[in-house]
Amino acid sequence: MTVHLEPWSADDLGLLHRLNAPEMTAHLGGPESDARVADRHQRYLTPGSGMFRVVLDGVVAGSAGFWAKQWRGEAVYEVGWSVLPECQGRGVAAAAAAAVLERARAAGGPRWVHAFPSVGNAASNAVCRKAGFTLLGEVSFEYPPGAFMRCNDWGVELGITP
Repeated sequence: MTVHLEPWSADDLGLLHRLNAPEMTAHLGGPESDARVADRHQRYLTPGSGMFRVVLDGVVAGSAGFWAKQWRGEAVYEVGWSVLPECQGRGVAAAAAAAVLERARAAGGPRWVHAFPSVGNAASNAVCRKAGFTLLGEVSFEYPPGAFMRCNDWGVELGITP
């Protein structure tokens, strides 16, 4: 199995719509409107956005990326990933998470990377463990905007191999 990241492209709008399905967003507050998906796609197309499509053995399998945010008064990168149902359960998400950590490390910038999966999202919490994150604790996290959920705060200090 070969997993790698490729830059987000104009051709990836369909992927974003597939990743917006109810079963894919159950731990994220549910699907976004078509307008929000289109806005997200445009942000991802911005040079240096930190967003990538995940490719498994030559087939697009999902998305992964990193972005700057403020967390507890400190500049950090947040990372996220999403893998299509037909590609799940094969280690693709963990490989994508590890690859996106390397991209964040290469980009320079903040010292820390965080991931915030819902406490009820066993699969994403397992990905964090497999990708070398350290569990820092449970937190209240705002996502989507205006809604709070219980998440695990997983971190990796950049410059230290996860």
